[in-house]
Amino acid sequence: MSAKGTPAVDELRRAGIAHVLHEYAPPERHGRGRDERPNYGLEAAAALEVEPARVFKTLVAVVDGTRLVVAILPVTCDLDLKRLAQAVGGRRATLSEPAAAERATGYVIGGISPLGQRRPLPTVLDTTGIGHQTILVSAGRRGLQVEVAPGDLVRAVGGIVRGIQRQ
Repeated sequence: MSAKGTPAVDELRRAGIAHVLHEYAPPERHGRGRDERPNYGLEAAAALEVEPARVFKTLVAVVDGTRLVVAILPVTCDLDLKRLAQAVGGRRATLSEPAAAERATGYVIGGISPLGQRRPLPTVLDTTGIGHQTILVSAGRRGLQVEVAPGDLVRAVGGIVRGIQRQ
C-alpha cells in the first residue's frame, strides 16, 4: 500500500494518473442517532475550502434487486435512483445497505472511494463532473480526498457518464 495507505491511491499511482491528495481532520462522531446521516462530502468541502460542487460523493446502489452499482455525484445533489438504474440498463434501484456497500468496496461509509474497490463495480459519474477541470472524490478513508480529472477517473474505473442527479 501507498504512504497514504489506501488502495484508491495505489490504483491511481499504478495507472500513472495525475492526482493531488487533500488531507483534513474529519469531525469526531459521538452519540449520533440512527437516522442522523452526516454529509461527509460537505464536511470535506468546508475543511478543504473547496467549492462544494467540485466535491463528489460515492454511493452504492442495488439495481433490480441484485446488481451493485456505484454512483458518483456532487455532494450538493441528491441521487435519482431511477435515472441511475436506467443508466446501467436496469429498471429500479435502491440505496445499498451500508454493510453491503462496505463489504463490496472494502471501504467504510464516509470513505468509500470509486477507485481501488475490493470488487470493481459498474460505475456512473454524473454529467456535471465533466464540467470541471478536476473533481475531488474520497481517496479511501474519511479525511482523505483525491483531486483528479473527471475523464481520468472515468477511465480508471471503467465507468460511464450520465445524468443521475435528481432534477
